[in-house]
Amino acid sequence: MISRDDLAALLERLCPMFVLLDQSGHVQQVGPTLQKLRPDQPMAGQRFLELFELKRPRSISTMPGLLAVSGAKLHLQFRDKPHTALKGIIVPLPDDTGAVVNLSFGISILDAVRDYALTSADFSGTDLAIELLYLVEAKSAAMEASRTLNLRLQGAMIAAEEQAYTDTLTGLKNRRAMDHILDRLTASSACFALMHLDLDFFKAVNDTLGHAAGDHVLQQVARVMVEETRGDDTVARIGGDEFVLIFNGLQDIVRLDSIASRLITRLEEPIPFQSDTCRISASIGTVQSSQFDTPDPAEVLHAADLALYSAKRSGRACHHFFDRSMSDLMGTTALSEGETEDQT
Repeated sequence: MISRDDLAALLERLCPMFVLLDQSGHVQQVGPTLQKLRPDQPMAGQRFLELFELKRPRSISTMPGLLAVSGAKLHLQFRDKPHTALKGIIVPLPDDTGAVVNLSFGISILDAVRDYALTSADFSGTDLAIELLYLVEAKSAAMEASRTLNLRLQGAMIAAEEQAYTDTLTGLKNRRAMDHILDRLTASSACFALMHLDLDFFKAVNDTLGHAAGDHVLQQVARVMVEETRGDDTVARIGGDEFVLIFNGLQDIVRLDSIASRLITRLEEPIPFQSDTCRISASIGTVQSSQFDTPDPAEVLHAADLALYSAKRSGRACHHFFDRSMSDLMGTTALSEGETEDQT
């Protein structure tokens, strides 16, 4: 018959989480992986049922009762923390000399590997848990790679969308973004005001100082408009020197006129460029959504154009609100060729 020591050596190879019990239910020896779960607490000499709490079958509290369920699946956990859940099966030794309990982690294996830093060397070479760990690790790696790729794709999509709606020179919204926002506001019947701003004497800057100076001026103009508007307002560059400002929820004429006046005043300040000075001004036309029974984007923009042309005809560097009397100009809104050259 095999000796206890030889049996223990064999079990260490085949069942690294075994418990060898004597006839009284005391632990004689445990497998290396099981002992690794309590490295500072020798298990040999302790009573098995004082070391582990039997969850199922719950009524068993003695060694004879434990042997009576030989071959049945045991559900148990450590009595001290961490209360790692285990599964096992008990097999009696010949001549009532004790028993062997073979334990495993069951579905809690992932927690056990994490909590106790277990490796493949802590399991039997034929244990399917090893393959499960490899599968979980591969799945985790694949999911992480998928998340990383999704984040990159999402970031690229957001960047592409942002670029599609942004004027690259000034960083403002572009015509496409303005159309989108205006469509949304008119469809929702929200109250808003729209300013159409056109730079005066900008063409002279390009003609005399070059396009680099013109680009610098446009960037400074964009900065001023952003500073003079709220965070939820829309500032868009819709043409070479044309801008649209949309004020969500703002209808007050006094406030709108004050904003327009500040814009004109600030844009008339000299703009240094290298050793030269650029001088421009601005004309502004404003329309309110409340001036229409059912605002239409094209109609709102056209009304702002009429107010802008009215400001231009009044000598530029001024601000006009749209009123219905300007509707008579519907068919004659184009400026003369000379006026066009002056304003651009």
